[in-house]
Amino acid sequence: MSVIVRDVRPPGPDDLDRAWRAVSAVLAPTPLLPSPGLGPGAALKLESFQPVGAFKVRGALAAVAALPDGVPAVTASAGNHGLGMGYAAARSGADVTVVVSTLASPVKVERIAGYPVRLVQHGTSYDEAEAHAMSLPGHYVSPYNDPAVIAGQGTIGRELDGQADGPLTVVAPVGGGGLLAGLSLWARERGNVRLVGVESAVSLGVSASLAAGRVVAVDVGDTFADGLPGNLEPGSVTPAVIGPDAAMTSVTDDQIRTAVRWLFHEHGLVAEGAGAAGVAAVLAGKIEVTGRLVTVISGRNITVETYRDALREP
Repeated sequence: MSVIVRDVRPPGPDDLDRAWRAVSAVLAPTPLLPSPGLGPGAALKLESFQPVGAFKVRGALAAVAALPDGVPAVTASAGNHGLGMGYAAARSGADVTVVVSTLASPVKVERIAGYPVRLVQHGTSYDEAEAHAMSLPGHYVSPYNDPAVIAGQGTIGRELDGQADGPLTVVAPVGGGGLLAGLSLWARERGNVRLVGVESAVSLGVSASLAAGRVVAVDVGDTFADGLPGNLEPGSVTPAVIGPDAAMTSVTDDQIRTAVRWLFHEHGLVAEGAGAAGVAAVLAGKIEVTGRLVTVISGRNITVETYRDALREP
């Protein structure tokens, strides 16, 4: 069967400007919380404080703002992007369809259903949900392979411009690479930022694609961090936007659970698995820091049962 490669335009500085106007008109800056336990001057960028509990609302707002009038949107999501699209649909009245797998996080699916969107469950993996979403009519808004979405995630950096002076090392979780690509777009604009992307050890699609110089498929395993696993859409622009400057590392589920516990005990913060991946890498000694360390806590949407299990000491 032939593989369809969509023609997606890489984002540029103008996209970041447009996204910043769309996002800053709706969302207040998220807090930058000092976290000395991670190192001198270290801080946490609390995207878990977003109204949908995750950074994905930024890209969703930017994408919906960029839609031509009257054009419906369709998207696939592991959960948080769907919540962001639901939030954007509720504010704008846009016609949005969200496709999730039948094994997506129940708490995220339940919350998506509370927004004015058409919710479809299809397949048993994110890859299957994504393929189905791309077959539906409407403008497909990828959670990571979309210029407006990528630029929307980059608005985290625009907020950091006003919150953290001097050289920075910014650590962020990586699934499809939209967040790291958006931060890369901003980092080139700022010029004194070192980026580190953190993948799940069982889903290395972005780092493998960066190493190969093109999008490649990898084996994907099950992980506690349900927001991270999945292969990249063929031809995805995210590796090219990330480029060679960002460092990549990975963490295990045990390391992520340790970080979830650490965030609770140290700061009283709830983080889902993907949201704690950056802290997991720092605690495991996998991050070389230049300047001030900023770790993005990307989301908090986790079931009570999963969170309770993570808090138990091994």
